[in-house]
Amino acid sequence: MIYFDNSATTFPSDRVRSVITEYLNDEVSGNPGSLHTLGVKADKLYNECRANIAKLLGASSDEILFTSCATESANTAIRGYVSRNKRSGNKIISTKTEHKATLECLEYLKAQGCEIVYLPVDGRGKPDLSVLEEELSGGDTALLCFTMVNNETGAVLPLSEIVELRNRVSRNTKIYLDAVQALGKIGIDLHKTGVDMCSFSGHKIHSVKGNGILYIKSGVNVDPLILGGGQQKGLRSGTQSLVLAKAFEEALSEACEDIEEANKVASGINDYLREELKARKAVILSPDDAIPFVLNVSFSSFESETMLHCLEMYEVYVSTVSACSSKAKKVSYVLLECGVDRKIASNAVRLSFSRYNTMEEAREFIKILDEIYDKYLIIH
Repeated sequence: MIYFDNSATTFPSDRVRSVITEYLNDEVSGNPGSLHTLGVKADKLYNECRANIAKLLGASSDEILFTSCATESANTAIRGYVSRNKRSGNKIISTKTEHKATLECLEYLKAQGCEIVYLPVDGRGKPDLSVLEEELSGGDTALLCFTMVNNETGAVLPLSEIVELRNRVSRNTKIYLDAVQALGKIGIDLHKTGVDMCSFSGHKIHSVKGNGILYIKSGVNVDPLILGGGQQKGLRSGTQSLVLAKAFEEALSEACEDIEEANKVASGINDYLREELKARKAVILSPDDAIPFVLNVSFSSFESETMLHCLEMYEVYVSTVSACSSKAKKVSYVLLECGVDRKIASNAVRLSFSRYNTMEEAREFIKILDEIYDKYLIIH
């Protein structure tokens, strides 16, 4: 099997599997909210886990909120901030290349009366900062919502430029950042980024599904999305899961240990595939300065879904559009917003790598691709 669909999800690492087994033990399975010995022990370990994650992310422990996923984190941040801070402004600025978790929140808020401004993006997926400055200069902007690394193309946001612009023109405007695809691939120090809220997902860094993180900068107030027993300072009610928290901590620790080596491996694979695919007349859609873990490519003679299923017959797994949109069988809205011709976009396939992929897999992928062309390509 060749698994080149790591932007959709990753498989749990051996260390994560081991930690999950360890923390399913009865001795650490008490409810962290209980007053007896088992509960106190679980609560202590839970808080230690939060502190360790905060340290790895360059944040304070009380700024880290455990969630079920990045979608929940996005909803809590975006909707929660607007709900709590009605006097901060009525405008939200973003782009139409954001993840659906962000876009659907923005459409919800638009229906509630908020003004949503979508910045144009260039062919590399970069937002037009001149338009951003113009919009910020007009005042009334409560929130900026951006993605650090685009999940379909690997395009990297010019974050430092956006933060500098916000600080200069509209300092009170807050920034929400989707850092799901950046985690474990780009070093992140939250206090140095200048952002106010940031979401992460465990299953993108070889943890398990069902655990996410939301960073909320100290002093930033949001309304909770989930109400109940008041856990996590009332921001996210529900019985805390120590085993999921430990799984995220272990995955994050493992990812942070070898970011440099992981980038080296992914760069080798990406460079090799770019060269080989170009030689076969494929169109590379990821920008040259994209992270090496994502390679979006269009095969001129195969629609994306056809190529996906051809590869699947050889136990090679890739994606077409984002996994959150793929079952709708639509052309990638991200590529269309970047100005890619619809025909080219309809043939686009996303290859996405992790630190566990190898050059041997990349070479085998090219061999299989050649076989698919020889076997299934009909030349008129």
